[in-house]
Amino acid sequence: MEMDDEAAGSRALELRALIAHHDHCYYGLDAPEVPDASYDALWRELQSIEVAFPALITPDSPTQRISGAPAEMFGSVTHHVPMLSLGNAFEDADITAFDRRAREALILQGDLAADGLLEFDAELKFDGLAVSLRYENGHLVQAATRGDGSTGEDVTLNIRTIRAIPLRLNPRTLTAPELLEVRGEVLMFRADFEQLNQTQRAKGEREFVNPRNAAAGSLRQLDPKITSQRPLRFFAYGIGTVDDRTRQQLPPTQSGLLEWFVSLGLPVGPCRETILGSPGLLRFWTRVLAQRHEFPYEIDGVVYKVNLRDLQDKLGWVARSPRWAIAHKFPAEEAMTRLLDIEIQVGRTGALTPVAKLEPVFVGGVTVSNATLHNEDEIRRKDLQIGDTVIVRRAGDVIPEVVRRVSEQRLSTTRPFVMPIACPVCGSTVAREPDGAVLRCMGGLFCGAQRRQALRHFAQRRAMDIEGLGEKIIDQLVEHELVQTPADLYRLSTEVLAPLFRAKNPREESRAASNLVQAIAASREVRLERFLFALGIRHVGEEIARILARAYGDLDPIIQEDWTERLDQKLAVQKENQRRRQRSDPLLVVPLEGIGSEIIGSIGDFFAQPHNLRVIDALRAGGVRWPVGTGTKVGWQNISEESVGAVEEEIKIPSGVCSGQTWVITGRLPTLSREEAAERIRLAGGKVAGSVSKRTDFVLAGEEAGSKLDRALELGVPVIDEIDFLRRMLDG
Repeated sequence: MEMDDEAAGSRALELRALIAHHDHCYYGLDAPEVPDASYDALWRELQSIEVAFPALITPDSPTQRISGAPAEMFGSVTHHVPMLSLGNAFEDADITAFDRRAREALILQGDLAADGLLEFDAELKFDGLAVSLRYENGHLVQAATRGDGSTGEDVTLNIRTIRAIPLRLNPRTLTAPELLEVRGEVLMFRADFEQLNQTQRAKGEREFVNPRNAAAGSLRQLDPKITSQRPLRFFAYGIGTVDDRTRQQLPPTQSGLLEWFVSLGLPVGPCRETILGSPGLLRFWTRVLAQRHEFPYEIDGVVYKVNLRDLQDKLGWVARSPRWAIAHKFPAEEAMTRLLDIEIQVGRTGALTPVAKLEPVFVGGVTVSNATLHNEDEIRRKDLQIGDTVIVRRAGDVIPEVVRRVSEQRLSTTRPFVMPIACPVCGSTVAREPDGAVLRCMGGLFCGAQRRQALRHFAQRRAMDIEGLGEKIIDQLVEHELVQTPADLYRLSTEVLAPLFRAKNPREESRAASNLVQAIAASREVRLERFLFALGIRHVGEEIARILARAYGDLDPIIQEDWTERLDQKLAVQKENQRRRQRSDPLLVVPLEGIGSEIIGSIGDFFAQPHNLRVIDALRAGGVRWPVGTGTKVGWQNISEESVGAVEEEIKIPSGVCSGQTWVITGRLPTLSREEAAERIRLAGGKVAGSVSKRTDFVLAGEEAGSKLDRALELGVPVIDEIDFLRRMLDG
């Protein structure tokens, strides 16, 4: 590098300070000041300096977090100040008694007036792994687990990989402590835990049971390189051994100690309060319990500590717990019970969900007798059988779930569960989504479990556009069994509907009912694409419905199409195209561009159900009709990309900023629905396609964009976000 030793040393010091500052902002304050790319640039610059000037490398450099060979076993560390466990409280009376005992002891010693109230520091009780960090002259030199309180395991190399923990205390403080042991909790955030388990699943490796289990397992890896790949965090909450000079300068309160930790660059829990008297402690517990699942990490209670540290010393300890602190635990969220049976629940979108019928057990503050099993793959993955002893978890308002079975308690009388091949509600066939874990009932128009959803979708503005047929009326129609399928809407009369409006004036009821009957009658005249969309065929949105309507011209050719054969042909073309990409040959396409194999399969499944065909016949008998077009279906033989344009009939749309352009929308947009974005593109003269190809002009991508975004990047298609999209619309 083009700098001398002095300049390199000065810049290295500056970079280390900057990186430590940004680590503290990100992990300690949850308020990053720079984007990841800028942070990475600082890190790479420091690394390049240390490569060029090896003598400048220091043990506390961020580049040295992962160092040392894997250990054969952990050494032991003696805690000179024991790491004590807290006493637990579960009832309000326990907290009142804790406050009373502390007050009485201090009153007897003359340290508190007879009518005085104690001040407490209230903090969260993190569900992680307790550790002690030893700093000498501001540098991290040793880290140990709690162990038995007197002796713990030496996990220094692994702790050094956790970016939330500073290798050197904030150099901007006036004087670094000569000796400081910081006590705190290593934990894993929920989102990081879920991502870790997704990675474990992708690798075919064992998943972790919960964030605490994952944090403990990650910290106790013999190879620090493995720990470095785990998203561990840290919160400081107390001290152990301290040199005499620093002890005399420590803040006089627990709350002040936490603020001092922050000034040193140590992260502390953000939710804490200073509270006077036990009634305030109980209010804090109640409030935190209600917000428990809003925190990004697991907590299993709150901790109360007498705030003045000199009063802590005077109260002292009893057995292995301090008299000046207590943990107020939350109700248990996991319990053990028996899996009595597994039943199938059909959701409003036709998803078949297995539900565990449990021997009733009290967990998370309520008695639980049902729990979700998610899907068939989850049952297999957890190796559950009817009759197993299982662990059930309930987290706040979240539906209880079966976490795992207790393998050592499996009996010879247990029996495996088999998913049904027909819908238990309507008898229609069920189908598994391609590359998915969910089974769905194909009787969308007929299935009673899907009735409300089917009617709402059918009546919406972009489908049949039945004004006045809102959710409340639909709920009443279903509840009173006045409507079984969408076809029944066209047999409703004013007399039948009037009582549903519940107006004080009978004339108003009659008028509202009459208006709805007229709106239903007006919906009989509809364009084919809107009718196809209204049917609620899975994966068939407005754009796919338009493609089908233009290509076939009428409904009967769509119903009569051999969709199984079309699916086979589509998959064959995809396979051939994979080979052609490797050879850089022109790709093959088929008509109905934008309709992928998953959609083809869904269309075929829908029209293969006799129930759905009977409902369509009933709709026709009720007067629903559409203009019949000529259609442009030319068969499904493979054709070149250049001739695809001849397959689709041109749509007469206004010219505008998107005129002649083809767009693809993928992911979740911040403010617009995908339908709203598509409508804006069409109004501006553009076309919205269902898949990305070389002829795609733009891809509008939101959060959780998937394979379409990958395909766009592969082909070099411009990708824009919603902000740029709206700006383009305004410019037009």
